[in-house]
Amino acid sequence: MGCSSSSTENKKSEKVVKAALVIQNWYRGYRARLKARQHYALTIFQSIEYADEQGQMQLSNFFTFMLENFTPSRKEDPALVSRLFETTFQDIKDRRDYVGLIDVPDSYEGPRLEFPLTFTDIGQLLEAFKQQQASGNRSFPGTKQILHAHYVLGVLFETRKLLKQMPNFTHVKTSPSKEITVCGDLHGKLDDLFLIFYKNGLPSGNNPYVFNGDFVDRGSNSIEVLMVLLMRSVLMPPVSINKDNATDLKKSKMGITLTAPGRVRSSDLSSEQLSKHEWEQIVDILWSDPRGRKGCYPNTSRGGGCYFGPDVTSKILNKYQLKMLIRSHECKHDGYEICHDGKVITIFSASNYYEEGSNRGAYIRLGCGMNPRFFQYRVTSSTCMSPLHHRVHAMENSAIRILKERIISRKTDLMHAFQLRDHSRSGMISMEEFRTMWKLFRTHYSVDIDDSQVDSLANTMDLNKDGSIDFNEFLKAFYVVHKYEKLSTSETKSPNYK
Repeated sequence: MGCSSSSTENKKSEKVVKAALVIQNWYRGYRARLKARQHYALTIFQSIEYADEQGQMQLSNFFTFMLENFTPSRKEDPALVSRLFETTFQDIKDRRDYVGLIDVPDSYEGPRLEFPLTFTDIGQLLEAFKQQQASGNRSFPGTKQILHAHYVLGVLFETRKLLKQMPNFTHVKTSPSKEITVCGDLHGKLDDLFLIFYKNGLPSGNNPYVFNGDFVDRGSNSIEVLMVLLMRSVLMPPVSINKDNATDLKKSKMGITLTAPGRVRSSDLSSEQLSKHEWEQIVDILWSDPRGRKGCYPNTSRGGGCYFGPDVTSKILNKYQLKMLIRSHECKHDGYEICHDGKVITIFSASNYYEEGSNRGAYIRLGCGMNPRFFQYRVTSSTCMSPLHHRVHAMENSAIRILKERIISRKTDLMHAFQLRDHSRSGMISMEEFRTMWKLFRTHYSVDIDDSQVDSLANTMDLNKDGSIDFNEFLKAFYVVHKYEKLSTSETKSPNYK
């Protein structure tokens, strides 16, 4: 009987193990599918963002063309464009000539700053902005003004005066007792900035910060973020480097030698050519992104700058005897990403950038002789505590809704593109044409999707099952019914931190 009982127990144990393995495999597959859906939703958000940036680049190219060709007088005076920018405020001898034009009414209840600025002023401003966040006041039209335009303009003048005194490159140092904090894009996310200060301490002489990336744009509190960072910079300006410590770079192929911070000497280029070359350098710095493929090739996603591979990174770092490049400008799911054999770090400090729950923010702490330390966070509300499938579903709905709006707004262009793909001019896209289109899309955006998934997608879009997709079916595929959106804005709770 003992043997029979033992055998029965062994069989039960085997069944339990098999059942556990089945559940485990199912759950892992389920999580993998959710993560894939999340990745595709983020890809949609990023593609739309980069499409907007292509519009910015086109506008920039237009104004560059206008400045280069607006009048024949530029041939007589090559430095005219530079002088136009340099003399913008030349006739204004004092900032009070501008600031004094804007009166502050007695009814104004916000911070009243004194110039030159003090730490008391920044303390008052931070407290006012914190109260604004707590009350839900996002400075929309009709809400109470937090910082009057009189003081905003004063801060801008103080910052301009400081920037004119500083070099283009700022050197900062660490020591065994002092670390430096590097933050990435904030994009007007004041909650993230406050959370960084809460976790890491306020900027000070013993706690220096480097704010990298975009301060403003897209967020609801861009002017608040900008004012906090500018006032901090005015109160604690970076230490300028004298000529003895300046790095004298050798002549490059363009004939340029950097002899001192902020000063450029050109032996072969005219002032006009140098200005154009400098602008091209700025565009490359602003819009270039690292990729795994070797070499340097055009950044087709942003429409400006380039993609650079690990070989380019190694060459530049070796040339200037540097260890690594810390850059921003790309949203990362974890708030940061390390690539090119640890030599390039992307840091992104705006959490929930595309949609609530879409990504974490992060910052880096660097110390003398220490490896970089990463600190992640996310400003959350009650919805971020919901299960992963709810968050992914919300992200998908938001991404497809935005994509649908873009598609409808470009209906005429899409119809033209549709006709170009409709080689037989039948007014329909055949399955073969659909597969060809997806191969191009997959190559351009590096989307990992196989032929069976493409066929499944085509069959789903083919609503009348006639073996082809007409234009109405093509648009109908992007129609989303938000049947699960039942929560009203009144149920939204104040942010929590984790």
